[in-house]
Amino acid sequence: MNFATFDLNLLRVLDAMFREGSTVKAAERLGLSQSAVSGGLSRLRHALGDPLFIRQGNRLVATDYAAGLREPLRQQLEHIEAMLAPPVPFEPTTAEGTFRIAGSDFFAEMLMPALGDLLQRKAPGIRAQLVDLVPQDYIASLERKNADVALIPDTSVPGWVRRETLFRSPFHVIARAANPGIRGLSDGQVMPMEIFCSLHHVLFSPEGNLAAMGDAALERVGRRRHVALTVPVFSGVCRAVRESDLIALVPAQLAADMARIYDLKIFAPPMEIEPPVIVGIWNRRFDTAPLAKWVREQTFTLLRKLDM
Repeated sequence: MNFATFDLNLLRVLDAMFREGSTVKAAERLGLSQSAVSGGLSRLRHALGDPLFIRQGNRLVATDYAAGLREPLRQQLEHIEAMLAPPVPFEPTTAEGTFRIAGSDFFAEMLMPALGDLLQRKAPGIRAQLVDLVPQDYIASLERKNADVALIPDTSVPGWVRRETLFRSPFHVIARAANPGIRGLSDGQVMPMEIFCSLHHVLFSPEGNLAAMGDAALERVGRRRHVALTVPVFSGVCRAVRESDLIALVPAQLAADMARIYDLKIFAPPMEIEPPVIVGIWNRRFDTAPLAKWVREQTFTLLRKLDM
């Protein structure tokens, strides 16, 4: 038999014949005509080189060769049917697995506590992990970090990647309350340009760059600032500001959160900075994976609450 040209539909005919014992009943089971089943049986006999069924009185009896096929064939067809069956409804309370999120440590503060609480209540068997983004190639985080989703500033994505807009993240200036450089300034006001440029800055930069969006905004109005320190994590930025007279531009959501913890003052920047749009990206192959889809939706719902 040439399996490359064998019609696998004939195996359903053979299984129906085993179950029903007649071409008439097999045709009814399959929703075919009796002649179609008889024709299929004839093709099977030719392909397998065996009569398969011998008529004894009013019934058809399987040959020894055919009888040996009966149980293995039924098992394989049931296996295929189970394999192709629609997935069972996802039940978070009993699900087990791991969901990996690639993102900056901003999300360690602004996402993971809320996500941890949600999973503890709704899906205690699911583990969430925050991992670093791949520097200078955020899209690669999905593959190299084996991430289920990456949280990044909006950018173009290749065709194998899906994206969803989550929130806008404007920048605010933070300074410790005891910083003499902000004496006389009210919390929440626009920091004067002269003060902003005269004070030294700490910059968030995983790659160690000395310039970022704030510097581009300053350049557009003909000004510059002095970056005295770069750190690869936002938590380090906030600690440096708390323990020195450095100031920093950080996402507004993080500024509000850290101000309560570290006794910081918050100011609006003196120049216009277009708020970055944060998006979630993921590999299309996980579009309908039940666990990944459910946790992704829960994560995105939490993140949309950060929009400003």
